[in-house]
Amino acid sequence: MTVDTSPAIASLDPADGARAYELDRAHVFHSWSAQGTLTPMVIAGGSGSTVWDFDGNRYLDFSSQLVNTNIGHQHPAVVAAIKAQADVLTTVAPAHANLTRGEAAKRILDRAGDSFSKVFFTNGGADANENAIRMARLTTGRDKVLSTYRSYHGNTAAAVVATGDWRRVPNEFARGHVHFFGPFSYRSEFWSTSPEQESERALTHLERVIQSEGAASIAAILLETIPGTAGVLVPPPGYLRGVRALADKYGIVLIFDEVMCGFGRTGEWFAWKGFADDEGSVTPDLITFAKGVNSGYVPTGGVIIPPAIADAFDTRVFPGGLTYSGHPLAMASIVGALDAMEAESIVDNAAMIGRDLLEPGLAELQARHPLIGEVRGVGVFWALDLVSDPESRTPVGGEVIARLKKELTARGLLPFAADNRIHVVPPCIVTPDEVEQALAIYDEVFTAVEAG
Repeated sequence: MTVDTSPAIASLDPADGARAYELDRAHVFHSWSAQGTLTPMVIAGGSGSTVWDFDGNRYLDFSSQLVNTNIGHQHPAVVAAIKAQADVLTTVAPAHANLTRGEAAKRILDRAGDSFSKVFFTNGGADANENAIRMARLTTGRDKVLSTYRSYHGNTAAAVVATGDWRRVPNEFARGHVHFFGPFSYRSEFWSTSPEQESERALTHLERVIQSEGAASIAAILLETIPGTAGVLVPPPGYLRGVRALADKYGIVLIFDEVMCGFGRTGEWFAWKGFADDEGSVTPDLITFAKGVNSGYVPTGGVIIPPAIADAFDTRVFPGGLTYSGHPLAMASIVGALDAMEAESIVDNAAMIGRDLLEPGLAELQARHPLIGEVRGVGVFWALDLVSDPESRTPVGGEVIARLKKELTARGLLPFAADNRIHVVPPCIVTPDEVEQALAIYDEVFTAVEAG
């Protein structure tokens, strides 16, 4: 790792780091964790793609925290927008109109396109998915929600049951959820031998689930456009278009969860826009978002709604709401973030970094390291699927991931790990030099771990 001796960092007191750790271990209850086993890293500050601790150790943040700091840490335009709003009005009830809220909604809709007319603001991605499900159920008069096993949609009632991974199992207290297998060519559930075959067979499977569950009982299909925590599973050719066709055929609302993959992460404003082809776009009925819309500077999220669904509540009460819906500090951070991302071509930078640097650089790593079974991704959204045996594609165990995390952190790179994978997910503002530095660290660490 690099020890920074610049004035701002040199003025930090290591005793504050010790105090932060002490207070955390004494009083903070952490998510998704056995509390007694935790040794959390203390972060003192950050800037751009870098964070540091109270001892002056700097780390390239190739986790983007929870894959949300798309604009990087402490972007001055976003910080200034929050400060300016705090001087004017720090809070307002959602029943009132607020200029900053309106400006934030307009900017989001400008990027979503003419198919959408309204934004319902929430406090994060989980309650965005909750409310999208509510809208689908109310407008269709149906109950069931279909989602994939390889997915994560949040930790509130319906969102966590819509989730497909292990976190659903201790929390199954919401009704009407059915799961199916989405496409994943590297670990196919359908014995496919090509991406095109995987797409075709996954769509056949989905249609059979729809038919078997009773199409007239299904309100929504909820999909992460590109499943993130499940492994950055980029859909194969034709899959999203096929899901759109099935939703239309059976009168089902199609919801794309873009909480993690939206707002620049894939090199597009929205991930679904990257799947347009000669036949046109693949437009969902509802879009949920959070994370990248303001890089998590203030908690926020929302549902992007088309006229057909928004208009259904012109004379009918929408039975949902949140005290902090459209909170002005959050709205200011959205305005500041989206304006800065536009002015600084940050989404274009994410696309360039993925195309020109991460894709070839990670492919080169894979060629050198048998631990890396597959590299997949787009933009600044990548996963290394790690295997103990390239032929059988046997996933590595937790001890290998733990060692990789330890070695990467020791060399000054903050990783994102999930199951048998290391996800390569830097901020959208990451520079070529930072990518080069990170690739060298990955190479060094894989070499060390493979050597035993």
